[in-house]
Amino acid sequence: MTHPQRSLLPNRRAALGLLAAGAGALALPARAAWPDRPIKIVVTFAPGGASDILARVMADQLTHRLGQSVVVDNKPGAGGTIGGSAVAQAPADGYTLMLANTTPIALGPFTLEKQPYDPVEAFTHVAALGSAPLVVMANKASGIRTLADLVAQAQKAGRLDFGSGGPGSVGHVHGELIRKTLGVPMVHVPYRGGAPMTTDLLAGTIPVGIDVITAYVQFFKTGQLVPLAVTGTVRSPLMPDVPTVVELGQPGLVLENFFGLDGPAHLPPAIVARLHAACNEVIVLPEVQKKMTELGIVAVPQTTAQYDAFVRNQVAVLGATVKGAGIRL
Repeated sequence: MTHPQRSLLPNRRAALGLLAAGAGALALPARAAWPDRPIKIVVTFAPGGASDILARVMADQLTHRLGQSVVVDNKPGAGGTIGGSAVAQAPADGYTLMLANTTPIALGPFTLEKQPYDPVEAFTHVAALGSAPLVVMANKASGIRTLADLVAQAQKAGRLDFGSGGPGSVGHVHGELIRKTLGVPMVHVPYRGGAPMTTDLLAGTIPVGIDVITAYVQFFKTGQLVPLAVTGTVRSPLMPDVPTVVELGQPGLVLENFFGLDGPAHLPPAIVARLHAACNEVIVLPEVQKKMTELGIVAVPQTTAQYDAFVRNQVAVLGATVKGAGIRL
C-alpha cells in the first residue's frame, strides 16, 4: 500500500514550483499594448502650411482609430532637418512619428555641409499619404505659353531667370532639373518664401516661377499668369486642363512634393502594420479627400514596401540633383 504522505510529495513539489513560477511572472513588468499614451507627429515646418494642415487632419482621424490622442509638434528649420533629426533620434516605440515630405527626406539633408542623418536608413517609411505636384508658370507678358516656348526663349537669350520660394525649395530643385535634363540656361532667383516670389512674378520682374499649385490658381483664372506644366504624373484636379511633364514627353521632370508618415528606424512591424492600415483608411474618407484636394494633394495609397521604394528613388534622384547644383542653405 502506498504511503499517503509519499504520494503527496511530488504534487507538493509541483505546486510549489508553479507558485514560484507565478511569482516570478508577476515580478516582470507587463508590456502594455500600443498605444497606451499620446502619440506625437512632428511637422518639419511652421504652422499653417500644407504639411501642418495635413498632419492635423491625420492626427484627428488617427486619434479616433488608435484610441489615444495624436498631437502635432512643429519643429521647423534647416531645410526640415531639425524636425527630421528629432524623429531620427527618438525611441522606436511608435510614440514619435513624422509627417514626412520631400524637403526633410530628399532635399534638406543634402543642402547642409554635414548631412545630419541618412534619409533612407534613419527612418521607417510607414505609409504614403499623397503627393502635390508643382506648376511651372510664366508671367503673361513674357510671351511664354508652353514648356517648349520656355526652352526656346531661354536658348535664344542665353539665360532665363526663374523664381522659387527659396534656396533648396522644391521649386528651386525643379528648376535645376529642367536645366540639367533639357540643357536650358536657367538661373535661380531665390526668395524668402512664395509670397515675395509671386509679387515679382506678377510684376514681370522675373519671367518664370516654379512652386506648389494652390497659391496660384486664382492668377491662372484671371490670366495674369500662364501655367506651362504640372510636374506630376497625373493632372491636378485644381488645373485639369494643364498637361503634365509626362504628357509633354519629359518624364525626367517629374517632381512631386510627397507626403507620408514615417517613424524612427526599426519601428516594430506590428506598429507599422497598424499605422499603415489606419492611414490607408483615413486618406480615402470623403472629408479628408476634400481637404487634400484644397491643398493640391492627390491621395496615393501604397503598400509599405512601395512607399519605401518610392522614398529611396526620390532620395537618389533629388539628392544627386541638389548636390550636383551645389545648393546650400
